[in-house]
Amino acid sequence: MDIFENLNFGVDGDSITAGNQWSWHVSRILGMKTHSNVAVGSSVWYKRTFSVAGQTVTTQDYTAPDFAGISDGWEPTDDPVEMQKRANNCAVVHIQRFLAEVKCGNFPTPDIFAFAMGTNDLEEFIGDPEKALTGKELSGNENIDLFTEAGAARWCIQTIQENFPACRMFLLTPIQTATPEHNQKVEKTIGCLRRICRGLSVQVIDTYGGCGICEKFEVIGGRGKYLKDGLHPGADGQALEGAFAAKEIRNNYF
Repeated sequence: MDIFENLNFGVDGDSITAGNQWSWHVSRILGMKTHSNVAVGSSVWYKRTFSVAGQTVTTQDYTAPDFAGISDGWEPTDDPVEMQKRANNCAVVHIQRFLAEVKCGNFPTPDIFAFAMGTNDLEEFIGDPEKALTGKELSGNENIDLFTEAGAARWCIQTIQENFPACRMFLLTPIQTATPEHNQKVEKTIGCLRRICRGLSVQVIDTYGGCGICEKFEVIGGRGKYLKDGLHPGADGQALEGAFAAKEIRNNYF
């Protein structure tokens, strides 16, 4: 019997990961026991504050008594409730939810966990990975700014490590899109995430440079070789990314 048949797979990410996309293919190819996915479209790594209709909304903790929920919305709106839900759509809250689901028995304890975040992150919120890696503890650590990509990535990864010590972790880089300018920003994000992963001894899977999805063959706003709109993989792109990630996880798990 293949060892992966006994393993539970946990995943977080954005719209390229939500539902049954590349991670579903990983689970299928490797024959994993379960696939628990908390990815939500339009998400980022970090907490956010928005001003809307004369109000200010800031990311809530998942366990807050008045937690408004999570929204994958992205179109302009003046609805404070909707914007509160969008502020809650970040990896920090996703991981808080994952912990809650495991605690109440809805999700099994993960044996492998993979992050695939960063496509939607803004350059001005990348932050300083060296500062974010300062110190050993998460609690009370003023160097970890959860309103930056660097701080949120460290918090999310280390939180999974601390809660599930036997869990093997991977981080998938964002894939290439059809837009060169967007890819330039993504490369800066990847640089930040690589430093955080190196500091936490987490395996990085280079989907940006190795899965086969390439900007040169994609169309901005339309269907290309693997992307259906210049950003999101179609069914063939999802299968391609999943096959690459499955190969990397299998080859590096041991």
